[in-house]
Amino acid sequence: MTGWLDRVWIVLGAVVGLSGVAMAAMAAHGLSWLDPAALRMVERAVQMQGWHAPALVIAGIWAERAGPTAHLAGAAFALGTLLFCGSVYSLALRGVSFGLLAPTGGILLMTGWALLGLSALRAR
Repeated sequence: MTGWLDRVWIVLGAVVGLSGVAMAAMAAHGLSWLDPAALRMVERAVQMQGWHAPALVIAGIWAERAGPTAHLAGAAFALGTLLFCGSVYSLALRGVSFGLLAPTGGILLMTGWALLGLSALRAR
């Protein structure tokens, strides 16, 4: 039986995926006012968001078998995506920097992948 936290990662993955597609459409059709460097930042954040939507879904599906380490991976993916992508979008779209939030988010995303791999080694 799937636990409630497993479903949280799947739902968050769906939200991250949906909002990533929306941001990609916006970047392709509605951000012509951005300078090319800022548009590239948005595109890179969209790409990172797109990679981590399925990672969240995988963490949710895998968590029942893998246990707490997969849940930690899900948490790292969720928070890392929010911090990294949110900070990059903020800087690109509004010129507002949040200092070390983007690199912190990036480290959390890498940590999420490491935890997901570790969960496979430790799976029941």
